[in-house]
Amino acid sequence: MGLIIQKEDFRNIREEIKKQNKTIVLCHGVFDLVHPGHIIHFEEAKKLGDILVVSITAAKYVRKGPGRPYFNDEMRMKFLSAIECIDYVMLSERYTVDDIIEAVEPDLYVKGQEYAKPEDDITGKIDEEVRLVRQHGGDIAYTGGQVFSSTKLINNALPALTNEVREYVSLFKKNYDLAYIKKYIDKMQELKILVLGDVIIDEYIYCMVQGLMSKDMGYSARYKDLEQYMGGSLAVANHLSSFSENITLMGVIGSEEAVHSRILNDLSDKMRLDLTYSSEFHTIVKRRYVTLNEKREEVSKIFAINNLPVKMRIDEEAMEKFRQRLSEKMKQYDVVILCDFGHGLIDGRVMEVIQKQANFLAVNCQTNSSNYGKNLITKYHRADVFSLDQKELSLAFSNYQDDEEHSLIQLADHFGSRGWLTRGAQGAAAVENGVIRECPAFTLKVKDTIGAGDAFFALASMTAAVGAPMEVGTFIGNIAGALAANIVGNKEPIEKVNVLKYANTLLNI
Repeated sequence: MGLIIQKEDFRNIREEIKKQNKTIVLCHGVFDLVHPGHIIHFEEAKKLGDILVVSITAAKYVRKGPGRPYFNDEMRMKFLSAIECIDYVMLSERYTVDDIIEAVEPDLYVKGQEYAKPEDDITGKIDEEVRLVRQHGGDIAYTGGQVFSSTKLINNALPALTNEVREYVSLFKKNYDLAYIKKYIDKMQELKILVLGDVIIDEYIYCMVQGLMSKDMGYSARYKDLEQYMGGSLAVANHLSSFSENITLMGVIGSEEAVHSRILNDLSDKMRLDLTYSSEFHTIVKRRYVTLNEKREEVSKIFAINNLPVKMRIDEEAMEKFRQRLSEKMKQYDVVILCDFGHGLIDGRVMEVIQKQANFLAVNCQTNSSNYGKNLITKYHRADVFSLDQKELSLAFSNYQDDEEHSLIQLADHFGSRGWLTRGAQGAAAVENGVIRECPAFTLKVKDTIGAGDAFFALASMTAAVGAPMEVGTFIGNIAGALAANIVGNKEPIEKVNVLKYANTLLNI
């Protein structure tokens, strides 16, 4: 039976093993559900050396999508420790296996035959792992045997996916496989992308609600912590930064030095900033007072305040500079991702420039409490692709006798193009040529829905820009939304490797 051990404690054990001239073999993975394929893999690995160490990726670093791993760290290590041929079991607390390789210094790092071709590795990390092993004096080996899939077993035998999702994916995968999807995602790298929209800083003030005030009707809460995240167009640009290294963000911000530092620190260094600075306009800050259910890591909002002016206008001097830069540079970009949050940046003259000059235009025009009923997507006459939510659609077509499907087709006809309707827990619907195709939500497990629609819009629009079928765009957009709904605020961007791994998880049924 294997001994569960901290990687720091293994260093002394390793020295004793080396003194005895014994060979250390390392296997690593998620090992969410141990199956016959794993047992064969471990037994073959043990035959290659004397001591077999098996490590697992800690749950917080597993990138197979919401709800994975199905079993927690303690349970997965307990499964492995009960297997006779395993000598030591340990936990890796990184996205990569580097910490384990450095602690174990294996003579052989053993992977399954499916990893023998680096080009088949979604993460693109296997070559780096092999280099690190060799730097520590070891080498790589591959086991043969039949390949099983924990993901497939979990998807089909356990309640990890709803019946609705399983049925949808079963039909979807008849036409599209992971290689087909990856081809379009990789093509995004070739595009020159301009992200336009209101620059927003999101503040989350974490509190513990104590109850109602003793003499008033307001909440009494104890302050715990404060975090700031990149919101608005900043978040959308950040989401796209791992899909393309040719992204430019344009907008108007205030002169606050702290905001400038935050943006430079938190935005990906792969993107270009082309911001216009205003001495009169204050960068938009949306402050939300929230509570956190620490067991489920679920955020609940208590109330929100913002610093938006009563008349949402940016001073004319800054706007004129912004319009001029926009007019000069618009034609340089293959794709324009327009994030209109209705906070003053996208006025009539800016809209005219964008609609006239953009080579490919993706439009998201949002409704929120500060612009309710005043920022309708129908104010645009051009969009090569669009995305909006149910409230935004109902405001754009406010005839109570029309159903949602009819309104969505009307909007597509208005633009003469195609687009998506996001519907939260109901998933999303795509419209093209008068036909609507629905896709269920891939997860009902959420931490925070703020930013999920932005993530959907960013990735779905990019699939359209590279010529992917609408169904693929809906699939990728729903993945992005599901991933974003399990990130608090916009604390982290959606990453390409996570999208691909989640796609692989879903398609493995």
